[in-house]
Amino acid sequence: MRRKFHVKKGDTVIVIAGESKGQKGQVREVLVKKSRAIVSGVNMIKKHQKPNTKFPQGGIIDMEAPIHLSNLMVVDSAGKPTRIGRKQDSKTGKLVRYSKKSGEVIK
Repeated sequence: MRRKFHVKKGDTVIVIAGESKGQKGQVREVLVKKSRAIVSGVNMIKKHQKPNTKFPQGGIIDMEAPIHLSNLMVVDSAGKPTRIGRKQDSKTGKLVRYSKKSGEVIK
């Protein structure tokens, strides 16, 4: 059975806890087995990189580290953090995600 998370790839999220608290970014990848996500511009770390084809010089690079899903909240169209619910769409009958704060469907 596949786990359902409140965060999907492409969602705009805000960090609610930890060192990057208050930062907003877009989800680039969700790591399902670890319950973590990689968010662009959030939780930046420095990595010592050996020279390779992608980084011929090598050196110290900045990159995003995964952040636990419990520290993320989805941002609705108004720019406010909101909890996520699921309900059946009246037109199509499919399960859709909606904002519990405003009630609107989240794409």
